[in-house]
Amino acid sequence: MIEQLRAEIEALRAQTRPLEPDAGQRRAFGEQALDHALAYWDQVEAASSNRPWSEVFAQRLDPEFTEEGRDAAAVLDYVRECVDAPGFATTSPRFMAYIPGGAVPYSAFGDLLAAASNKYSGFASASPGAVRIENACTQWLAEVIGYPKEAAGTLTSGGSIANLTAIVAAREARDPDGGGAVYVTRFAHYCIDKALHIAGRGRAPKRIVATDDHCRMSIEALEQALEQDRRAGVRPWLVVASSGTVDTGAIDPLPQIAELCRRYGAWLHADGAYGGLFALCDEGRALLRGIEQADSVALDPHKTLFLPYGTGAALVRDGKLLQQAFSASGEYIRPLGESEVGPSPADLSPELTRHFRAMRLWLPLQMAGVAAFRAAQAEKLALARYFHARLSEIDGWDPGPAPDLSVVAFRYLPKSGDVDQFNERLMQQIQQEGRVMMSGTKIDGSYRLRCAILSFRTHLEHVDDSIDAVVRGAEALGG
Repeated sequence: MIEQLRAEIEALRAQTRPLEPDAGQRRAFGEQALDHALAYWDQVEAASSNRPWSEVFAQRLDPEFTEEGRDAAAVLDYVRECVDAPGFATTSPRFMAYIPGGAVPYSAFGDLLAAASNKYSGFASASPGAVRIENACTQWLAEVIGYPKEAAGTLTSGGSIANLTAIVAAREARDPDGGGAVYVTRFAHYCIDKALHIAGRGRAPKRIVATDDHCRMSIEALEQALEQDRRAGVRPWLVVASSGTVDTGAIDPLPQIAELCRRYGAWLHADGAYGGLFALCDEGRALLRGIEQADSVALDPHKTLFLPYGTGAALVRDGKLLQQAFSASGEYIRPLGESEVGPSPADLSPELTRHFRAMRLWLPLQMAGVAAFRAAQAEKLALARYFHARLSEIDGWDPGPAPDLSVVAFRYLPKSGDVDQFNERLMQQIQQEGRVMMSGTKIDGSYRLRCAILSFRTHLEHVDDSIDAVVRGAEALGG
């Protein structure tokens, strides 16, 4: 019986060998994969920023998954044609749609190192090195926005989970039994509503606070809403302020909002997923004055620090409140002993199993240095002002408000016809041409094109190219 079972096990073991390539096979495929990545980066400068989605079917895999596996060259060729090529090229220096980042190459190598060791970064006792790196990264992010040493944070998959994490911490600290009111503007990102719903506060009293001429939260309107609720016996719970809206990049007046929150006992959450990390550069820090007074902040290093998608962060000024909201444990994974590397990320986050995502932030900072990131941010702010200034000098264009950060919301004003329809057609024209990728939005019912400048690869010549593209597009439509 035992011998027969041993023979069956050995036969199964032989069939598993493709899962563990030997040293020569690993090196051979590693070289092919690296060549693939290097070739992709080599063509980024000249490649289109948007290619037809139909190219996803340039090749067909039939069957999709084979029993015996495929040749490495064939697999990488498929990735090149059917994955890398079609759709948006978010790595392009001319990708100015949504909020780009660009994915610095060192981050890709960081992901490789993290996946190779497969360190479990949830608990300090399981991987003290990985946890130390994550805690070092979140502490650095906290320092960037001006938080004290008592702050704590966790790396997330992006701004949506970062906002959710902060809202849960705010719920546990200030609204455990419900009933507290929420205050936002109409420019708050829709992930806030989603987070409130997931956190069990989707039906909380919600006040839409008016904005000023620059799309920023009105202090007078917020104070009026808070006072009305207090007099009506409704407890102010959560004020969500924007540190860079996705529509225009507007920054709400954070110092004044913080003062009102202190006066009325409300938790101030700053959604800085787009703009919060501009605090790294001098100009951005001045624009974001007051963010350090927020009770919590959501950040997206995959935007303002140019990392690959899947890199967000939630920070709470009083770190113990974050730990109280999420700390839990099970008998099978109790800590093996005390650690000097700081708290376990699993105690600061909804996630237990988690990717070692800190390496994709830590490695670029080690290799490139902080000064390069600081300069890149300052360059993007200047490029946005340059785009706005150049468009202001060309007849027929409404450049919109001067940008707070690096988003310019603008439109063309045709001499006849519907303005909104013309600009929607203009957006389609630009996107279909594929040279420059932008996006559109509606502000109070008026359609605007959005130029979002944030890729680390975007420089002066690419912004000039974008100006040429929008002017060329308007002319093609008879403007």
